[in-house]
Amino acid sequence: MTASPAHIDPRKLKALSRLSPWRTALALAADWSVIALAIAIAEWSGSWLVYIAMIPVIAGGMHGLGALMHEFAHFRFVANKRWSDAIGDVFVAWPLLATTAGYRRNHLDHHRYTSTDKDPDWILKVGTRQFTFPQEMRFAVLNFLGYFVGVSSVRDMRAALHRIQADNPANRGYKIARLSYYLCLIAAFFALGWWQEALLYWLVPYSTLFFLFLYIRVVAEHFGPGLTGEGELGKTRTVIPNFLEAWFLAPHGLNYHIEHHLYPSVPFYRLGDLHRTLMQDEHFAARAHITRGYLTGLLGEIWLDGWRRQSGQTGRAIPAE
Repeated sequence: MTASPAHIDPRKLKALSRLSPWRTALALAADWSVIALAIAIAEWSGSWLVYIAMIPVIAGGMHGLGALMHEFAHFRFVANKRWSDAIGDVFVAWPLLATTAGYRRNHLDHHRYTSTDKDPDWILKVGTRQFTFPQEMRFAVLNFLGYFVGVSSVRDMRAALHRIQADNPANRGYKIARLSYYLCLIAAFFALGWWQEALLYWLVPYSTLFFLFLYIRVVAEHFGPGLTGEGELGKTRTVIPNFLEAWFLAPHGLNYHIEHHLYPSVPFYRLGDLHRTLMQDEHFAARAHITRGYLTGLLGEIWLDGWRRQSGQTGRAIPAE
């Protein structure tokens, strides 16, 4: 779905849409480096407390990889689409049990039909208890705690993988290559005696906090109070995070979600410039739903304000429909 008003000069948009592959490659290397460093620190310490402290760091790095998968899905890496998909699969999507093409197929429909019955992301979530607001406090707390033990993550994982893998048009050669990738990794882990490390440092963060971070970001993008209008400006939220929030909850510019929906040709490393340009447009500045912070603004806007209103009206929380 595109913006009806012209918020930006076409020449400026062309400049902002220019690809700098080295910046994506650097971001990819940085995410993997932080994950490797967190694993090294946990191994060097030999402490379970340090290991537990490293889980959110690793999960944040995984979220960064997920953000880059989003970039690869939009062909925002290099012009050669075949090479772009191959690199995206091997270093980003396959480690997260997804495929670049599978994610792209669903995500582009999400752009075309944002928050409508034709949006595959929207129809998967709308009406479910975890995406209905205001939420009963007890359910919200249990839902968040469920991510720490993997229960909520398994629910989200099954839904996401079912959506991405449904009607998979991948040819036989691609499927064999992907299966071989996983079998080689498993064989290497067992041959080197690293199977336990693979479980501790990949499966645990992936099946817990990675999906928690993903859930909070997805709620921020298209759900909650204030997103009941028409067009992208009425259905999408941008959040301005601090540094730590950006690493864990909105890596690589994912917080600039209105801007991305309006102009998906702009790569993540220029979304901040796009945001500042759009804020000079009176129409955009007046209508864009912009929240300051995830743990500050978003937490209050989505969850705390609803609980306060419910308590004031009834003296107790009201279960979500």
